[in-house]
Amino acid sequence: MENVKVIIWGLGAMGSGMAEMLLEKKGVDIIGVAGRPNKQGKSMYDFLSVKRGNRPDVIIGSPEKVITEKAADVVLLCTDSFTAKAFDRIKFILEKKINCITSAEEMSYPKAKEPELTKKIDEIAKANGVSVLGTGINPGLIMDLLVIIMTGCCKDVEHITSRRVNSLSPFGPAVMEEQGIGITPEAFRDGVKTGKLSGHVGFSESISMIADSIGWKVDDIKQSMEPIVTDVDRKSPYGFAKAGNVAGCAMKGYGYIKGDLKIEMDHPQQIEPEQVGVKTGDYVIIKGTPSINMINSPEVPGGIGTIAMCVNMIPQIINARPGLQTMITLPVPRAIMGDMRDQIAEEAKIVK
Repeated sequence: MENVKVIIWGLGAMGSGMAEMLLEKKGVDIIGVAGRPNKQGKSMYDFLSVKRGNRPDVIIGSPEKVITEKAADVVLLCTDSFTAKAFDRIKFILEKKINCITSAEEMSYPKAKEPELTKKIDEIAKANGVSVLGTGINPGLIMDLLVIIMTGCCKDVEHITSRRVNSLSPFGPAVMEEQGIGITPEAFRDGVKTGKLSGHVGFSESISMIADSIGWKVDDIKQSMEPIVTDVDRKSPYGFAKAGNVAGCAMKGYGYIKGDLKIEMDHPQQIEPEQVGVKTGDYVIIKGTPSINMINSPEVPGGIGTIAMCVNMIPQIINARPGLQTMITLPVPRAIMGDMRDQIAEEAKIVK
């Protein structure tokens, strides 16, 4: 079998990390990178911490030149957070008859906010015989799939709390902007009112995924968003907050059934939390029979977690039936420690 052929669209913090991870794996080749005009014509290796060595060079090009019909088995799309913004790019990939994995948070369960676009994406994928998946560390695993898996040992469930205390430091400029990193508390609150600040993207998707999985009919989803103001200067690779400004965002999500709070999301996140003594961690708390109180501390790092989730789901999306997939319609993620080709069904591979 030919090596698995991968194209990366977007070589920012996440895309470059995925490239570096793929270069360490067996049975897979990066055959193209689509990037912004200011990166086009340059080597992929100019933006990686990995040296090219004797590997073939990969020159960054425009999407139109790089993503051609059946050129690869999958495109890793790392450009957007929202389904509506990612739609045209996803459509372009699928119409080239290539599978797509996107890190766009809303695409983890797009029908939560974009039911009509969800239908369109599913129809386009099926018409072209390929599949599309949105995933990452969160949404995609920690605050939804992991919770769902843990309900599997319960006779009944009364209430769910999913808590993630994490660092934003590994993420790129887009996330810094969405979270309001570096702005004043007043500007933060104005941004919340006007909708300019999105904060964490994914509560509606995670709550809906959990509820649909276990058969709850959530009829109302709410969320709150408050600034985390730092009293010391903090600097991450892609963000800076001086003392008195916003270093993070404390968000909560609530899923109701007929007025009864059934699912709670608690998600404070900030750059350099360790600098001010904040311990990170992931928590699944289920009130039921039996009750569950699962703790992982420190957190699963968001950057490497998202990178690994997207790469490790490559075999599942290639093998999947055509259409829009989610983390609850595909086999569970797992690390790929052997040859990636060993996990691919020969008849499902695009590049033979």
